Amino acid sequence: MRALLLLCCFLASLLLSGQSEETEDVSEEAPMRDRSHIETTLMLNEDKPADDYSAVLQRLRKIYHSSIKPLEQSYKYNELRQHEITDGEITSKPMVLFLGPWSVGKSTMINYLLGLENTRYQLYTGAEPTTSEFTVLMHGPKLKTIEGIVMAADSSRSFSPLEKFGQNFLEKLIGIEVPHKLLERVTFVDTPGIIENRKQQERGYPFNDVCQWFIDRADLIFVVFDPTKLDVGLELEMLFRQLKGRESQIRIILNKADNLATQMLMRVYGALFWSLAPLINVTEPPRVYVSSFWPQDYKPDTHRELFLKEEISLLEDLNQVIENRLENKIAFIRQHAIRVRIHALLVDRYLQTYKDKMTFFSDGELVFKDIVEDPDKFYIFKTILAKTNVSKFDLPNREAYKDFFGINPISNFKLLSQQCSYMGGCFLEKIERAITQELPSLLGSLGLGKNPGALNCDKTGCSETPKNRYKKH
Repeated sequence: MRALLLLCCFLASLLLSGQSEETEDVSEEAPMRDRSHIETTLMLNEDKPADDYSAVLQRLRKIYHSSIKPLEQSYKYNELRQHEITDGEITSKPMVLFLGPWSVGKSTMINYLLGLENTRYQLYTGAEPTTSEFTVLMHGPKLKTIEGIVMAADSSRSFSPLEKFGQNFLEKLIGIEVPHKLLERVTFVDTPGIIENRKQQERGYPFNDVCQWFIDRADLIFVVFDPTKLDVGLELEMLFRQLKGRESQIRIILNKADNLATQMLMRVYGALFWSLAPLINVTEPPRVYVSSFWPQDYKPDTHRELFLKEEISLLEDLNQVIENRLENKIAFIRQHAIRVRIHALLVDRYLQTYKDKMTFFSDGELVFKDIVEDPDKFYIFKTILAKTNVSKFDLPNREAYKDFFGINPISNFKLLSQQCSYMGGCFLEKIERAITQELPSLLGSLGLGKNPGALNCDKTGCSETPKNRYKKH
C-alpha cells in the first residue's frame, strides 16, 4: 500500500512538472514575422479610390442575358453541365480556392494573409482535422458570420446555386465578412481537408460535386501539401481528375518547409513531384511554391531568403489575378458561350438526323435510340466539326448525351432554324455575334486602357468586327 502511494505521488509530481514546463513554453512567445511585404506586394497601403467597373459589368450582364441565356435555356444546357450563371456570379470578385489534405496549413495560411491571428474570427487550426465546413471569407463593414442557408437565399450573392446540393451541405457552408482591404478585391474559400479513409456518404453531402462547383468558378486554386502528407489516395486522385482543364489556375504549395533541413527538403520536393506526376498529365507542370505560410518567424538555420522570395512570388501571382479580374470574367463568359453554342449545334444535329430518319411507319423511340447509342454512324459530331469555328477539343463527351436525352426527350426541342423572331432575331446569330464581336470588343477596350466607367457600345463599337484581342482564360 505504501509503495502504491509513493508511485501515485511520483506520477503526480511528473504531471505537475510537465504542466509547469508547458506553461513556460506557452509564455515564451515565438518571434512573429514581418508582414510589410504582404501590404507592399498586394498594394494594401495605397489610398486610391476603387476603380468603377460597373459599366463594364452592366454591359457584360446585358450581353449574357440578351445573346447567350436564351439559347442556353432553350436547349437546357444547365442539365448537361450543371453550370448555371447568375447575375451575382457575373459581378462577383475573383475567387481563390484552397484545397488539400487535412492539417496541411490551409486555414493557417488564410489567417496569415488576412492577419486574423488572435482575433475572434480567426479560422480554427490544429494538428487534427479541424475544418469541416466550406468557409467563404468576404468583405464586409464589420466582422460578421453568415449561415449557409442565408448565403444560398441571397440572390445578390454568387452562392445561390449551392442550394441544389441540399440542406445537409448548407449546414456545412459558412460565410465570414471581414473589413479587410484585400477582401475588397478577392474572396477566399477554405475547404474541408481530404481524409483518404473517409467515404463520400459519410460527409452527408456530395463532396466532389461541391468541390467541382467551386473549382469551375475559381480564378486561382491553391493545392496545399506539407512534408508529412505527400501520399495520394482515392479522394485526392478524384480531386485532381476534377482539376483537369484548369491547370493554368492551379498552384501547388509545399507548406511548412522550414521544418526540414536542406537535404530532406530536396527529397520531399522530388517526392511531391513523383506523387503528382501521374495526376497532372500536362507538358508544363503547375508552379510549386516552397515556404511556410504562418505568422511565426522562420526557424533558425533555414533558407529564409528563399522562403521569403517564394512567398512574395505567390503574392504577386495573387495580385495578378486581382488586376486581371475583368479580363478573366469576360473570357469566362465567352468560354461559356462557346460551350452553349456547341451544345445547341449538337442538339440541333441530333434533331435534324431524327427527322430525316423518321418515316410514316417508323417507331420514333427506336429510331432515336439508335442515333443516341451510335452517333458516329450518323456523323453527328463530324458534321459539327466540319464547321470551321468548332474545335474537336471543345466537343462534350458523347456519353453525356445519352443521359441528357434520357431526361429530355428530343421532341421537346426545336431546330435552330426555327429559333428566330422578327423583332429578336435568331438565337444562333446572336450568340455568334457575342462570341466573335461583342465580347472580344469589350475585352479589347480594356486592353486599350479606356476609361471603363464611360464604356458603352457607341464608344467601343460593339457592332464592329473586332481585332484579335481575345486571349484565352
